[in-house]
Amino acid sequence: MNNIAEQAQALAEGRTSSEALVEDALQRIALHRATGGTAYISVDAEGALRSARASDTARAYGQVPSPLAGLVVSIKDLFDVAGQVTAAGSRLLADAPPAQCDAPVIKRLKAAGAILLGRTNMSEFAFSGLGLNPHYGTPLAPGTGQRIAGGSSSGAAVSVAQGMAVAGLGSDTGGSIRIPAAFCGLTGFKPSASRVPLQGAFPLATSLDSIGALTQSVADCILLDQILSSEVLDTRPVPLAGLRLAVTRDWVMQSLDATVTTAFERSLETLAEAGAQIRWFDFPELQELPSINAAGGITAAQAWSHHRRWLESDDAQHYDPRVAQRIRRGAAISAADYLHLQAERQRLINLAHERLGNADAWLLPTVAVVAPKLADLEHDDDFFACNALVLRNTSVINFLDGCALSLPCQQGKELPVGLSIAGLHGQDARILQVSGAVEAVLRGAS
Repeated sequence: MNNIAEQAQALAEGRTSSEALVEDALQRIALHRATGGTAYISVDAEGALRSARASDTARAYGQVPSPLAGLVVSIKDLFDVAGQVTAAGSRLLADAPPAQCDAPVIKRLKAAGAILLGRTNMSEFAFSGLGLNPHYGTPLAPGTGQRIAGGSSSGAAVSVAQGMAVAGLGSDTGGSIRIPAAFCGLTGFKPSASRVPLQGAFPLATSLDSIGALTQSVADCILLDQILSSEVLDTRPVPLAGLRLAVTRDWVMQSLDATVTTAFERSLETLAEAGAQIRWFDFPELQELPSINAAGGITAAQAWSHHRRWLESDDAQHYDPRVAQRIRRGAAISAADYLHLQAERQRLINLAHERLGNADAWLLPTVAVVAPKLADLEHDDDFFACNALVLRNTSVINFLDGCALSLPCQQGKELPVGLSIAGLHGQDARILQVSGAVEAVLRGAS
């Protein structure tokens, strides 16, 4: 019982209980930790079991607020949950006062009946696509040897991939949902940024931050999106035949490793054979992104604004040095530089509308490479080069203020590879529709 529909049906038919699901998750967490796993920073076993028993009692009286009712969901360590410390994966805030109230997304999950089991590990302050954390350990992608799970929502991904939760609440500023989804063989959806409220989530860059979930399927992502956004989109299935799927030749297709190239090209062939119209297009202006963001970009500028009170004090010693280094770049970005960044962003957004035209979706590899080995990221030069490459494709969508879903597209014994189905701002419904059609065809071909 991996996905929401299967677990919800088992509950409805009395084949299991919410309490049993929580107990199973707790056993999996215990085994995970016993073997050195670091997906969860903290687990509220007592609170989860109490909520599960209450859910089972409510179900007995016919009170089932959503298909997620009674199911286990993990929470990334940057969301406020009343009575819990929001540390954002950092030692700096580990002793901060507990949150006084729930973030809006937490309230919505609770109202849907979700059982919140614990807080998952992450890149400190969500500022890395690799998921390394020197304070709480680095989660590894299951079944891949010593390869990283990806970040920043690393623990969220591992919690779902190893059955310690049916869904993981995450955030995405430059790919932090889609990268770990790709590395762990999961489905992850980054909605248009304004659709899900950011209040009560520790910010990285509020102009780019999005909130979404990591799950086992498109259907699960749709359900979580409805709950988190409090908006029901038209996501009814559409036939793949005739869909106009755009693929760019440049930038996001550079420096792909062999496994990603094979999986992506095979996916395009499979979709074309099923009747999709694959349209290649050029977007050369994306090559300008490194120079546009050379000083650290919008993320560094906005992160510095939030962190400088700590980084300019003795508290700086508590930071992951790599995270501190990246945030400090924002100190050198002037007001004029920042306004130029915003203007360049709008220019590329306008161009994206022209380039994509009437396409139903834009297809691209989620990440250019498979999950790197942890041992290969020991040195700073290797870490920063890998981080930039891993974030390259996903961050394009954030910069363009778009939405995107990452689907697993590997086959057999291949390492996990993500296929991104992307669109521009407000195209969430269409992207979820197309993703469902693409998922059905790819799963049928695997």
